Amino acid sequence: MGIVNVNDDSFSGDGTLDFEKAAAQAVEQIRAGADIIDAGAESARTNRGAIPVEEEIRRFRGFLERWEQIVAASQPRDAGQVWPPILSANTWRPEVIEGILPIGGIEIINDMGALPDDRNARLCAEAGVALLIMHSVGEPKVPHFQQQWPDVMAELERFFSEKLVMAKDAGLPDEAVILDPGIDFAKQREANLTIYRELGRLQAFGRPVLVPVSRKTVIGEVLDLPNPADRDAGTMACIQASMMRGGQIFRVHDVAAAWQSVEVLWTLDRERGIHPAPSA
Repeated sequence: MGIVNVNDDSFSGDGTLDFEKAAAQAVEQIRAGADIIDAGAESARTNRGAIPVEEEIRRFRGFLERWEQIVAASQPRDAGQVWPPILSANTWRPEVIEGILPIGGIEIINDMGALPDDRNARLCAEAGVALLIMHSVGEPKVPHFQQQWPDVMAELERFFSEKLVMAKDAGLPDEAVILDPGIDFAKQREANLTIYRELGRLQAFGRPVLVPVSRKTVIGEVLDLPNPADRDAGTMACIQASMMRGGQIFRVHDVAAAWQSVEVLWTLDRERGIHPAPSA
């Protein structure tokens, strides 16, 4: 899953409000091997407030209206790539989702809001798109630096059990839901590391698990790298650890390096007679 930030305050410094540049980034990532493009119009950073709903929709529209030309300008890297690529919209407010789904092209709503109620699930069910549920607590765009978890994996299991029932009651079939443990969201270093170590426990839900690995704060803490752009090597290590524990989708900035990491790991395991879960 390649990341395209249609904003001017991405924490990793790769965002742009120029729709043509954003489209070019998507083409480059698809050619590098991305199966999914995750477009976001608002940074998840918690040191600034949310942008107006109308502005978020405007930014999405500028990108979404170029999606067909993005796909037309791309080609798959190999025969194993998902084709045509899947478009994911990274947002959390129902008002935004209502505004962008009619534009077309979206196949996944990547909800960073932790699904506090069933509105986003109902909107996805009505539109026939998948929902990615991310674990967090409290209001998005608000820092939760003091949040502690005595047993973070038990919390994830409780949370996803509850949210999967909510999504199903809202009309979403089981196969239309993806789980995201929410690395760095309302979690501190030890909780994040525990999730990477014990990720396999989430396989019990029988749903694809997206692992947010790219340039995360916890990588910077382990390696003493304050600049997110310096964390790509650590990101590849997190991909390897997550893939070995059942992670299936990896959300990254550097698609080319991630593709190479997954391809080598996949080949090594395949040649040993091991068939890991499909990865993107």
